[in-house]
Amino acid sequence: QVQLVESGGGLVQAGGSLRLSCTASVRTYRTYAMGWFREAPRKERQFVGGITWNGDRTYGADSVEGRFTISTDNTKNSVYLQMNSLQPDDTAVYYCAAGPSLTQYNYWGQGTRVTVSS
Repeated sequence: QVQLVESGGGLVQAGGSLRLSCTASVRTYRTYAMGWFREAPRKERQFVGGITWNGDRTYGADSVEGRFTISTDNTKNSVYLQMNSLQPDDTAVYYCAAGPSLTQYNYWGQGTRVTVSS
């Protein structure tokens, strides 16, 4: 069973930073690509980016380019989403996901809410 545990969401002012974490079992971490999605109110779920344990990565949303960074820690079976220069439009529930490739995801975490105030 694939379990993904997210943490790190919260309330931050515009211009601030947050780091989201997602921890999986070692088997999940080494088997699947892991990604981040976000779902803002009244909008479709959006792919933010993905990464594999050996460092291959891709970003999906142009709006986060240069502000968000995905990384991994192989010692902790964890992936991170470092979010800088946050804007109110970044307000969303952020989901960690796992899947067979950087562009295909089948398993989802419970989500962590990020709220950016203006």
